[in-house]
Amino acid sequence: MDALFIEVVDEDGVCQITLDRPARLNALTFEVYRALADRFAALRAERKVHAVVITGSGRAFCSGGDVRDIISRLVDQSAAEVLAFTRLTGELIANMRKLEKPVVAAVNGTAVGAGAVIALAADLRVFSDEAQIAFLFTKVGLTGADMGAGYLLPRVVGQGRAAELLLLGDTIDAKTAERFGLANRVVRPERCLSTAMELARRLAQGPLDALATTKRLLDAEWRMPLEEAIEAEAQAQAVHLKSPDHREYRDAFTAKREARFSGEVAAQERRTAGRQS
Repeated sequence: MDALFIEVVDEDGVCQITLDRPARLNALTFEVYRALADRFAALRAERKVHAVVITGSGRAFCSGGDVRDIISRLVDQSAAEVLAFTRLTGELIANMRKLEKPVVAAVNGTAVGAGAVIALAADLRVFSDEAQIAFLFTKVGLTGADMGAGYLLPRVVGQGRAAELLLLGDTIDAKTAERFGLANRVVRPERCLSTAMELARRLAQGPLDALATTKRLLDAEWRMPLEEAIEAEAQAQAVHLKSPDHREYRDAFTAKREARFSGEVAAQERRTAGRQS
């Protein structure tokens, strides 16, 4: 039986999730969907994890739903069973977005269909310069708006580019993804995962509560009028102006030293505990 995915949490609090079906280009099965959705939900409560990197084994990030293990089986299922499956795929994306910890996708290779939406659901995306991405649903007779792509993609690349990508379903390379605003970084293949990990470690060692609030407000404010958004930010900032991390910044500034935010302190405590055990 194939492994569902590989997970490693390092001493900096970064959880690396690696889709691990390289022979199938990390295609998703019913079981992988369920396991990933549950894992991202559980990560909300895991204090040792401060940031997440998701990537793929081998030459692909994720080639979407497995044609043999999902697509061919759905043909014989009832309408209710098919709806339960499509809701599960959306549950994975919703749980990624509800996680108030930064998620970085290391798009090491092909990311198509559901794989493209998983990359989209991350907060930041690092692409190998050999990677390609496609929201190819219409190419196979399905709606391009799937798993939340119709909601998320316009917020990342704008309405016009989202329409182009979702309606045509064309494959774009990493440089085009960067030009569209879909890739935050484009690097050589051997630097893809390490660059994503570097970004995740920076975030994991930062002011954890402030980062969580930032992610929460970035999502919530799309649904607010301007005045409501400004008020939400004012109330949140008033809380953080009285927070331990901001006080640490003020103390560090006065002492002319680098601030040690909550994430860095927690990482240092983990390293110390590891050496003592």
